[in-house]
Amino acid sequence: MSLKEALQRIISTLANKNDEIQNFIDTLNHTLKGVQNQLAQCTNALKCSEELLDFASRSLDIKEPEEFSKAARQIKDRVTMAAAFRLSLKPKVSDNMNHLMVDFSQERQMIQTLKFLSVPKAPEIDTADCLVADNCVTIAWRMQEEDNKIDHYVLEYRKTHFDGLPRIKDERCWEIIDHIKGTEYTLTGVKFEAKYMNFRVRACNKAVAGDYSDPVTLETKALNFSFDSCSSHLNLKVDDSFVEWDSTGGKSQETKVKGKENKGRSGTPSPKRTSFTSRPALARGGRDRFTGESYTVLGDTVIESGQHYWEVKAQKDCKSYSVGVAYKSLGKFDQLGKTGTSWCIYVNNWLQASFAAKHNNKAKALEMNMPDRIGVYCDFDGGQLSFYNASSKQLLYTFKTKFIQPVVPGFMVWCGGLTLYTGLQVPSAVKTLQKNENGMSDSSNSLTSAAQ
Repeated sequence: MSLKEALQRIISTLANKNDEIQNFIDTLNHTLKGVQNQLAQCTNALKCSEELLDFASRSLDIKEPEEFSKAARQIKDRVTMAAAFRLSLKPKVSDNMNHLMVDFSQERQMIQTLKFLSVPKAPEIDTADCLVADNCVTIAWRMQEEDNKIDHYVLEYRKTHFDGLPRIKDERCWEIIDHIKGTEYTLTGVKFEAKYMNFRVRACNKAVAGDYSDPVTLETKALNFSFDSCSSHLNLKVDDSFVEWDSTGGKSQETKVKGKENKGRSGTPSPKRTSFTSRPALARGGRDRFTGESYTVLGDTVIESGQHYWEVKAQKDCKSYSVGVAYKSLGKFDQLGKTGTSWCIYVNNWLQASFAAKHNNKAKALEMNMPDRIGVYCDFDGGQLSFYNASSKQLLYTFKTKFIQPVVPGFMVWCGGLTLYTGLQVPSAVKTLQKNENGMSDSSNSLTSAAQ
């Protein structure tokens, strides 16, 4: 051993001894403080006792019985309350600390019988077993290691427009589905208003929740659009997903316009359709409002490729309505189905009920019950427009053509209202029917034509 190492050992030993001495001094100071407090209390008690003893001795010399009795009572009360009788006369100094020990044997025994649960590990989502169809999303996962202590799972999801891994700061919050007992869950009736959905899951036992799985992103693309209130007929009250015919709409606005035109002679009168800022005269793309008897409103989204599906439900008392598609060039006086640039299903419940497919001012009567809700399938690239009973998925009618321009969803309503449902995938039943229909010859479709 070198001299330097020996010196280091001595220094280390000396430092440890120094710590021991410091700890002993702290103990002595604490003990000394306790003894000093006890000494001060005893000294004060002794002084009070000496004063009481002196008073008692002098009381023995009192001759008057009444004064003697009074003094005796005072002495009795003071003796009862004297501090000397309440003090412990044992010094608070002892090297035996047993009186300060607490018995933890029962608690120790209880702790030893406890069985602690480990934190569950993160599950793993099986993307191969996940399914997106019919506006339902099925998520499947598994534990990387078997864990029979798992009580349930928590699934979280959110909609997003971003592909790939979920962003830390996304525009939407995670939505939670708790207490899932199995390793698979299906979200039903989801409106696909975003292109993608993020998913993550974690396992929980009776005590704690584990870490989240690695998040996955699934594509949930569907057509989303609203009614275009900017170009709708003035007799139509339009919301994003609801349109209603209003017999006073156009007249009330025309009355207001005439009032403004007749008020004063300064300036140039404004056109009728530009008199209300809440409903501008020109729609997106600069088209005029529909007018006359064309109680029409278009969708605000153009279709120029792909396969799409949406649904429409009419009010029970609606007298007349049409549902279909049209080119953007549809004139402001044109009615759906009466031109070569529009295709529709027409429903009439007024006077004499009728149900027909219309295109280029030709109608084909449909010999079937009118559904409460109509599904519209548009295959732009395949030149096909089909209508279905949205509940039963019964095919109502199919137009086959060649779209040479982008189309927009079109709607006509009179004396009633329509509710629009978008964000829908093409249903599996419709896909199957389309495959079967495309494999068969179509000799009954009298309105099949090339788009003009």
